[in-house]
Amino acid sequence: MIFKSSTTVVPDVPTVPRHIAVIMDGNGRWATKRLLPRVAGHVKGVEAVRGVVEACVLRGVEYLTLFAFSSENWRRPEEEVSLLMRLFVTALEREVSKMHANNIRLKVVGDLSRFDAKLREMIANAERRTANNTRLTVTVCANYGGRWDIMQATSKMVAANPGVTEFTEDMLAPHLAMAYAPEPDLFIRTGGEERISNFLLWQLAYSELYFTDTYWPDFSVESLDAAIASYQSRERRFGRTGEQVANKTNNN
Repeated sequence: MIFKSSTTVVPDVPTVPRHIAVIMDGNGRWATKRLLPRVAGHVKGVEAVRGVVEACVLRGVEYLTLFAFSSENWRRPEEEVSLLMRLFVTALEREVSKMHANNIRLKVVGDLSRFDAKLREMIANAERRTANNTRLTVTVCANYGGRWDIMQATSKMVAANPGVTEFTEDMLAPHLAMAYAPEPDLFIRTGGEERISNFLLWQLAYSELYFTDTYWPDFSVESLDAAIASYQSRERRFGRTGEQVANKTNNN
């Protein structure tokens, strides 16, 4: 199924976000604050992921997308990057069976060509194993960048339409890395920064943005509920007036 863009149609507005996207920021600072090595924050961050996944299942969220490693994160110290790669492998080894047992599908999107063969094989196996699960789709964005996504989708669109010189959003949509998911209803960034950082640039066009000072390792079920409550307090107009939204609600 290809989902329509919020700039071409007015989507439904679910009370509970159908799709939540998260930049899990603050792992290193959480550790530094406690005089621990930065990797300790990343390890603790994996535990936070587990809690949020479980909470999303219970709340009826259908898609959860996590920004685990950006295309710019290669600029970090080599030792930290190496540790993150090893942690990724460990997390796959430990979590995929649990996810499968709980009817959760795993997707990993991004330019995976820079990862070693073992990690790429583990990712492919995890995706195959969980492909038919339907309770929740967890997407991990790894070596992902929003501009990379738009460029790779554009290249595929042009290749699929030889000789065409005018294109539409509907022609591009099937080639985006997350064409299998609706656009996020709610975007969350932890750690106190208030920017998108090249994450889902196309898909976040009409998402509700929520920023919190809480570091990701401390992001709890209560933190998630606070973000969802903030989302529920907003009027999602998608270019319409508040009066139009109210009239549509009343007519329903």
